Amino acid sequence: MSDQVARQSVIASPRPSPKGRKVKDVPFVELRGRRIQGVISSGSDVERVYCAFFDVSTGNFYCSTNNNRRCGGLGGGACKHITELVGEAIKVHGADGLASALGLDPATTRSARELMGAVHGSETKEPAAEVFARFLNDLRYTEMPCSAEPLPEMSWFISG
Repeated sequence: MSDQVARQSVIASPRPSPKGRKVKDVPFVELRGRRIQGVISSGSDVERVYCAFFDVSTGNFYCSTNNNRRCGGLGGGACKHITELVGEAIKVHGADGLASALGLDPATTRSARELMGAVHGSETKEPAAEVFARFLNDLRYTEMPCSAEPLPEMSWFISG
């Protein structure tokens, strides 16, 4: 596995039961490598969600609907969806945990605006498919009935 692939496959674990988490507004947030990505609910249409990312290593960002329609709020910088996403990542992982996972100075991760202001990048269009697929896969686990039986696809968690 190349170093590039290894860095992209690192996923930070969330802290247990973060306070003030808005799952209704941001149902899915994850760290992959040095990137915060996730799904944000639309405030105006219950049938629409936005898939967004903010890459800490480059400062690049993008937000679009799950069917790849560009977010209307990406005027000259990151939209409110990306700000919400980064804010939720801070709630989930804690400012210090997020700084550690992303290789940042903890002083820059106290708020979404501070973190996003510390790294300057630009809008970089990427399809929403990967983030949305990861969200749907995550939902699949929440909808499974409780069972004491092991899940074969989760066997990689078990070490020999």
